[in-house]
Amino acid sequence: MDTSGMADPAKGLRSPGAGASAGVLDDIDRSIVDILADDARITNADLAARIGAAPSTTHARVRALVQRGVLTGFHAGIDHRRLGRGLQAMVGVTLRPGARHDSILAFTEEVRRLPQVLQVFFLGGADDFLVHIAVEDASQLREFVVTHLSAQASVATTRTSIIFEYHRNAVAASFA
Repeated sequence: MDTSGMADPAKGLRSPGAGASAGVLDDIDRSIVDILADDARITNADLAARIGAAPSTTHARVRALVQRGVLTGFHAGIDHRRLGRGLQAMVGVTLRPGARHDSILAFTEEVRRLPQVLQVFFLGGADDFLVHIAVEDASQLREFVVTHLSAQASVATTRTSIIFEYHRNAVAASFA
């Protein structure tokens, strides 16, 4: 039974339905997003207790947030050092002018498949892309940049910055 949009008699709460705007979150939905961003493994019962709602309402709200595209996945944090990939870097990439649309699509598809790549950002500004990678050491970093980035005909320049320390915010966007 679809319970999104149904009231929780115990709390007098109404869960937004799947048709609600993805950008509009009430205080309960914001709390759910904040808690799940901090601990995506929390049980539905514990999540319900934290927000002060019935488990059925909490489940319906989480499902509605997924359907609306607000929650796009539940991810595990990985310590890349323990996997032998302790050196992380951000590589700024500028593409050559001409046939930009095709170059952008081809570059994105090629780079996203590489196992060293954690994230790819398409930018507006001095760089066209920012590629976040994790490798074992400086020689692998050099090999990655030379072999997988600079060797591409569409790449004009690269600029590499080594990450010394990384602090992840629980929620990337503010709900102020």
